Amino acid sequence: MTPPWVRHALFWHIYPLGFLGAEASRAEVSDVRHRLPALEPWLDHAVELGASGVLLGPVFESVGHGYETTDHFTVDPRLGDEDDLVALFAAARSRGLRVVLDGVFNHVGEDFAVFRRALAGGPASPEASWFRLHWPDPAAPDGGGTPTHDAFEGHQALVALNHDEPAVADHVARVMDYWLSRGADGWRLDAAYAVPPAFWAPVLARVRERHSDVYVVGETIHGDYARIVADSGMDAVTQYELWKAIWSSLNDGNFHELAHALGRHGEFLRHFVPLTFVGNHDVTRIASRLDDERHLDHALAVLFTVAGTPCVYAGDDHGFRGVKEEREGGDDDVRPTFPASPDELSPLGLDVFHRHQELISVRRRHPWLHDARTEVLDVSDRFVVLCSRPADGEDDGVVVLLSVDDTERSWGLPAGVPTTGDGPAQILAGEASLDDGGRTVVVPPHGWAVVGP
Repeated sequence: MTPPWVRHALFWHIYPLGFLGAEASRAEVSDVRHRLPALEPWLDHAVELGASGVLLGPVFESVGHGYETTDHFTVDPRLGDEDDLVALFAAARSRGLRVVLDGVFNHVGEDFAVFRRALAGGPASPEASWFRLHWPDPAAPDGGGTPTHDAFEGHQALVALNHDEPAVADHVARVMDYWLSRGADGWRLDAAYAVPPAFWAPVLARVRERHSDVYVVGETIHGDYARIVADSGMDAVTQYELWKAIWSSLNDGNFHELAHALGRHGEFLRHFVPLTFVGNHDVTRIASRLDDERHLDHALAVLFTVAGTPCVYAGDDHGFRGVKEEREGGDDDVRPTFPASPDELSPLGLDVFHRHQELISVRRRHPWLHDARTEVLDVSDRFVVLCSRPADGEDDGVVVLLSVDDTERSWGLPAGVPTTGDGPAQILAGEASLDDGGRTVVVPPHGWAVVGP
């Protein structure tokens, strides 16, 4: 069962190695660089934004970008040590922030100690069963060469684990328990779509025996979301379908795509509440993804008024730009180094930051939005009206109007929408105005509004 605190959760997502300006390679560091304490001023920024938690990208020892883990029990020396991480947990908790860690359990780096022992010990070694290794034929004239291994999506530096091996399950359970016992509140499971869902069920059951309030969300880019959640025992998965529909419908002037995705989203809500987002460390930033910068607010309005556990990627809340490219180093543009404190951010991003605050404030005043049901009241290519209501139907709803049209649009609120009372509706956020005694919403060209009682 998903812990109660998640109902009010809104995460601020950091990629620490980039954010803190760490060296690109572990080989460049011979001592511990205590960078994690520099995140503490940014915890106050997260609170000011309106977040209640921090989703912390990879912090464990690795050789490069953090996803080729070499030791799950050691903090990457480029970031600090265990005392630094535990102190960060405490600093977050003192501000009312939860911390979710990034767990890379589908694969490990080639310098992972067990992998090295497996190669040295041969196919009969106990460590060999941790991996999907392919051993050479010793009868071949040259001895068959060196063993090969299955890798994650063809990246040989990412050695795939064998999830049928009980020792792997034991290791993962120990790692999760270790850091939860030291102050973490949850886990993002990297590349969860590549791990058999059945692997997670017994592992998470063991972890929850000691940590009943842990939150576990799997990175799932494709697949049967509801089935993955049901079979794995995770609380949620990442909602990539909605992410794509938000920016694509705005760029294409095709709100029918968004309407379809929201119908799918409603089906997921019958089983779980997804982690929702418009940006993360793996994708082009939303401000760069959108063809028309006027539509950034539209994307945020959807994120914060439909069901989900919203997650804001650091920098998106100040309108950062960055394009992901499919090449070596292609993530660098979306994983930049941040200044020492939020005070050093450019004031050019304050309008975007304040828009985030405005919409998060709406969400805080309507906590039922976490698992709300959203109905499409009107849709055309360039104009859509959504109504989100509580799942239990006991409270008033909110209406969201989005236009990418070049002309003004007026839309009459039907009786009972958005309020069940007799009073007029109000503009809770956005640029629209009310006419006809508060029953008609007038949306300017390329405008938007959140309307409520």
